[in-house]
Amino acid sequence: MPSIRGGTSVYILTAIICEILLGFASLGYANVIVNDDVWYGNGRSLLQANNGGNSSSMVLAEQRTRRQHYTGGWNISNPQYITSVFFTGAPLILVGLIWFVAFGIFLLLACMWICCCSRRKYGYSRLAYALSLILLILFTIAAVVGSIVLYVGQGRFHDSTSNTFHYVVGEAESTAEKLENVSSFLTAAKNVDVAQILLTQDLRNSIDSVNNLISSSAETLNSTTLNNKDRIFRIVDLAGTTLIIIAAVLLGLVLLGFVFSILGLQVLVYILVVIGWILIALTFIIGGIFVVLHNMVGDTCVAMDEWVNNPTAHTALDDIIPCIDPTAAQEALSKSREVTFRVVDLVNQIVVNVSNANFPPGVGAPPLNYNQSGPLVPLLCNPYSSNLSNRTCRAGEVDASNATQVWLRYECQVSSSNLCTTEGRLTPVMYTQMIGAVNVSYGLYNHGAFLVNLADCTFLRDVFTNIYQDHCPYLNRYTKWVYIGLAMASIAVALSLIFWVVYARERRHRKYTKLVDSRTAQD
Repeated sequence: MPSIRGGTSVYILTAIICEILLGFASLGYANVIVNDDVWYGNGRSLLQANNGGNSSSMVLAEQRTRRQHYTGGWNISNPQYITSVFFTGAPLILVGLIWFVAFGIFLLLACMWICCCSRRKYGYSRLAYALSLILLILFTIAAVVGSIVLYVGQGRFHDSTSNTFHYVVGEAESTAEKLENVSSFLTAAKNVDVAQILLTQDLRNSIDSVNNLISSSAETLNSTTLNNKDRIFRIVDLAGTTLIIIAAVLLGLVLLGFVFSILGLQVLVYILVVIGWILIALTFIIGGIFVVLHNMVGDTCVAMDEWVNNPTAHTALDDIIPCIDPTAAQEALSKSREVTFRVVDLVNQIVVNVSNANFPPGVGAPPLNYNQSGPLVPLLCNPYSSNLSNRTCRAGEVDASNATQVWLRYECQVSSSNLCTTEGRLTPVMYTQMIGAVNVSYGLYNHGAFLVNLADCTFLRDVFTNIYQDHCPYLNRYTKWVYIGLAMASIAVALSLIFWVVYARERRHRKYTKLVDSRTAQD
């Protein structure tokens, strides 16, 4: 059914946003950055003939996804595409691993040298001392700036990601609410009773069939939205908290290292060097993960935009989101139109054959003459013809949107025996029943377009358009800020760490040289 298709589409949209943007962020490989992305190889035509030219297929985000000899476009069901995106984070991850191994070997050799080799006398160079101090200050400042960029970037990234998911969740909840409204209108249509006349049993049975599917879809959408919403926001909050901790630790580490180095606290400096050695490697790796995330966000945003702008082409998204199901769409729309037509027709039969008729007293059971009099009640405009095609209202017909006010003028006051005692052709009971039937038909008529939009993916295309225009620019910008901040802070802290040792060494040499000079002068 269309409602099921539409509900599934919204669920899959939520899954795409959370799983692609957050779940796939792991190690990868990158080479040359072009337009904020990494790409390789030769591309192919955006639109390609499929099955001898009978239909066209489209490669989504074809330009952005040309990486490592991969030219298949955006396609999360293709392991080669996933691998190609993972590879975009390899440079930073590789740097982190090289740093961890190389600096670890350096620390090991340094420890062996200190422990095993005899110490030699050393001299003092004012130039080396001043230069190491200047570079230490510069790299400390750079590390502080990188930590600030990282902190600000993670805040903006957290806000933009939260806003995107709030929008998606809001659209899912809105869709579920509309599905529940359709279900409620169909249930009410089954119970329409105007002057003890009901819809046919066959139609009521078919309403049950359609209503069960719509209700099931609404319940499924509600439950999946509720379950995924908490998980998604936990992931977003965890990512933000992790980045805040990293920024704070990096900032604290570089400031403490600077202070301890200036004060000549060598033991504490060496402890911080070991801590920084491990932390910098982890920071480079996390930076690589955010490169992957940045490219995945960019790919997905471009793919959504191209999918929206090429509704007739077959794409990888069509395999994930099977939107177009003409048979199911027509079935739901036809049933909605049929119920609307029958309800309006039932009301008009009562108006023509009872309210506007002038029967002699005693005719019918219950009596069809209840002292009705005065101007004739206008018929309710039926929006559909008998073949369920759209119909234009005729002159004199009342529209469902204002039938309540118009028919109120034809209501009469009644006696205890339910006979009109004033001029009018509708008893209060009849008026209430007719207005109830009008509300049902009007509600179904207004939701008909909604069902069609779910079935042909117009709804989802609108959601994707809003995400691309209102959310993607910020997601792309702030994921870039995060990995730039991580890389900048990592490099600056790594260099600061080296110059902690260099400056501490030069400071020790300077102190020793002054001590030797003072003793020589005394002698």
